[in-house]
Amino acid sequence: MSERVSTTVRDGIADVRLNRPDKLNAIDIAMFHALADAGEALKGDPAVRVVVLSGEGRGFCAGLDFGSFQAMASGAEGGREQQSERDPSSAAIMATDGRVTHLGQQACWVWQELEVPVLAAVHGPALGGGLQIALAADLRIVAPDAKLSVLEARWGLIPDMTGTVMLPKLVGLDVAKDLTFTGRMVSGEEAVRIGLATRLADDPRAAAMELAAELVGRSPDALCEGKRLLNLSGTRPVEEQLLDERTTMGVLIGSPNQIEATTAFFEKRPPSYR
Repeated sequence: MSERVSTTVRDGIADVRLNRPDKLNAIDIAMFHALADAGEALKGDPAVRVVVLSGEGRGFCAGLDFGSFQAMASGAEGGREQQSERDPSSAAIMATDGRVTHLGQQACWVWQELEVPVLAAVHGPALGGGLQIALAADLRIVAPDAKLSVLEARWGLIPDMTGTVMLPKLVGLDVAKDLTFTGRMVSGEEAVRIGLATRLADDPRAAAMELAAELVGRSPDALCEGKRLLNLSGTRPVEEQLLDERTTMGVLIGSPNQIEATTAFFEKRPPSYR
């Protein structure tokens, strides 16, 4: 069996690819583990400045492997607790292991936990859990004809891989409810229009790699602090947010990487950051 997620790091860019193209990168228990592990490994890599997350083959991710639904159906009576007793893989997915997330959520949330920017390049289907993986990135570049859906509605379920956290932030509460209640299919063009995605590109991976290369030329301190502050916005009192903003700016001004960013700009040369 090939590795479910492949990761290569070059010139500061981590190229992370869901690697189950014969199944449209459908998520099974091995994929859950591989995604979470890939993100954890990148946390400790000082060479990584930007992450590009994409899918091999004909699409980004078709969602949960249908075999998982069959296992769920076999354990439907008695709810999730009984299901977990009958299906050890379900128990593994639901285990939190001391985190604020279970494994299925961590496969998405780990990309928010990374300090560096994460870009998702989406082509073809990004359905259910696959969409939630894309939502966990900081930016989403999508093909015009991509197909995105909160597909859990079809199965009588709700998005439980951090989707209820990320959807309202991106599209607003009413649109998040529309997508969750109906499970309707959204094109890449509509996704950008409603805020579900960031940019359109005929070749999302190439566009994401180009943007990643541009971001590598920005101060890593500014990128990481910008991501941290924006992620905290709305989660705490405004006075605390503004104090953090002022304090962070005070730390950045005059720091080696801030000086290098300014000097390189005026000297018309690529910056060399610590």
